[in-house]
Amino acid sequence: MKGHIRRRGSRSWELKYDVDRTGGRRQTIYRAFKGSRREAQAELVRLFAQVNDGGHVEPSKLTIGDHVRARVAQWKPAGTISIKTAERYEELIEYQLIPFLGTKLLQKLRSQDLEAWHSTLRIKGRKDGAGGVSNCTIGHVHKILSKALREGVRYGLMLKNVATEEAAPRVLSDEMRILSPEQVRELPVKLVKQPIYAPIIVALFTGVRRGELLALRWCNVDLERKAMRIVESLDETVQHGLRFKPTKTRSGNREIILPDIVVDTLREHRRQQLELRLALGLGKLPADALVFSTPEGHPLRPNSFSSTWAKVASGLGLNISLHALRHTHASQLIDAGIDVTTIARRLGHASPVITLSVYAHLFRKDDSKAADAINTALDGT
Repeated sequence: MKGHIRRRGSRSWELKYDVDRTGGRRQTIYRAFKGSRREAQAELVRLFAQVNDGGHVEPSKLTIGDHVRARVAQWKPAGTISIKTAERYEELIEYQLIPFLGTKLLQKLRSQDLEAWHSTLRIKGRKDGAGGVSNCTIGHVHKILSKALREGVRYGLMLKNVATEEAAPRVLSDEMRILSPEQVRELPVKLVKQPIYAPIIVALFTGVRRGELLALRWCNVDLERKAMRIVESLDETVQHGLRFKPTKTRSGNREIILPDIVVDTLREHRRQQLELRLALGLGKLPADALVFSTPEGHPLRPNSFSSTWAKVASGLGLNISLHALRHTHASQLIDAGIDVTTIARRLGHASPVITLSVYAHLFRKDDSKAADAINTALDGT
């Protein structure tokens, strides 16, 4: 292999070397380098070794923004991610990645760039730039970038995935906002006259996801057995609008044993639902009727439902998202000493490893039962 160093300035050099191309032809590569002559010689030796190890990649002007967008565009039709997930990825890319790293060349990305990016996101990573985002959000967009970079290495666009060198910031336990035990006991009383009472009680004391809650049908609720089956989910996307789909994973298809407060709440909710339908002249409930719906039986829009909860929560002085009710439920079970396998099954996680990765800081060992733990937590309510 041939190579040459040519001075371009007092401490700048042009490194020139040849590599074999497909078909036996050779290509001359030029690289700029800043430093002393000895450092330039060492860099040329490193490049020689890189070529010999098969680690050479063709120079490219491809930017990080274009590469990541292209990868997400490929993941969607390939079925690697759902349409709803793709929309969330695109939102994170446009607001937390593109403004900060989007124009940087893919091959020029270094681990120190990611460190600075994480720090900037904490300060002004919000969509409007008026504040930072949480470590959890940074972790999500970091994972998207890491996956795209990993595929860039696989397709020969770059030499290494620097996102594995500079890890995403650790999510601290205090970033996971949940209701305190006192707030859990008080919430049913404070919500009792609110139209949103029934779905929030079910969400809080079963841990179901929003889409699973809004897709729940009466044919999958057995109040005599105190159980309900989760078999589908409701989501809303720009491409498809409202639609029902299978649960997130195979483990998402599950049966949940209900604590007494949920059974009582659903009995009363069904009674009120029947009375309203009769008053409107809509007749009896169909067998596959949604548990939570409009008076006409149409599904509730997920985002509108979250907004309704946000307004109610704000009025109660609670800075808690709808999804935080799921975290609160998990924390109840963990605090009661429920084993991780039972919790994972109840939450519909594909593996207890996922449960541990999210809630590891809350675990203690014990053998209690999930529904009994909730009844105990509500004792005296």
